[in-house]
Amino acid sequence: MNIDLDTGRLIVFISGFIIFLTFEQIFSARQGTLPLTRRALLHTGVAVLNTIVVRLLVYVPLLMWIVYVEQMGWGISRWLGLVGWLEFVISVIVLDAFDYFWHRANHRIPVLWRFHKAHHADNDLDIFTALRFHPGELLISAGIKAIWVVIWGPSAFAWFLFEISVSICAQFHHSNIDLPENIEQQLSKVIVTPRFHALHHLVERVYGDRNYSTIFSFWDRLFGSRARHLSGSEIKVKPIGLPEGREVVLSVSELLLEPFKARNLALPDPEET
Repeated sequence: MNIDLDTGRLIVFISGFIIFLTFEQIFSARQGTLPLTRRALLHTGVAVLNTIVVRLLVYVPLLMWIVYVEQMGWGISRWLGLVGWLEFVISVIVLDAFDYFWHRANHRIPVLWRFHKAHHADNDLDIFTALRFHPGELLISAGIKAIWVVIWGPSAFAWFLFEISVSICAQFHHSNIDLPENIEQQLSKVIVTPRFHALHHLVERVYGDRNYSTIFSFWDRLFGSRARHLSGSEIKVKPIGLPEGREVVLSVSELLLEPFKARNLALPDPEET
């Protein structure tokens, strides 16, 4: 069963990646500022490194912890007696809420921002940006997720459903596409769209420190962190990424050493424009 779930997650990831890569090549919303081939090689290499690190240090212990917590009957969902599809759906919603606050913490706690900013340092935003994460951030995140598991107590299948939803949604909202205005207006009220998330990657921190949601966009509205709406044409002319280190974003060593740079002593100012 565990092998089947893991294989299914891999199939969904690869399928989603191919689909969104194809769509953004045909319907690109923004012109890239960096060579696509070099970006593809860098981010694919980072993804391979992260996969190895997670496999060796995280995957088995976290899976064993999820099964153990489920067997012990720990967590709010167990105490509420949630089972079946009701548990699956509510678990995804609750875990997505946890992810919202975790993402927000990554922007506001200095030691977390040191690692998370490696993701934001990309000067372009497309499907490859969804692969750009510092391995240190993934290891820290795994420890936090272990806490989520014991607090909420999701079933192993509900956890799989959440993880696969995060994966496919991250690919979707990082992709370099833009939906028609009428669809964007309605869809972004419920889920995170490419335009909704593009605001989060703008250099201007008044936008970059907003829109923290991963799957469901309504968390930002509920907790007052939704950015002011911009049209696709307005976003197109605004720079993506961070103001510093823009000339070295395609350097593997710079990406891996980013958390240890002296310039990371301070958090970005959310009111900076």
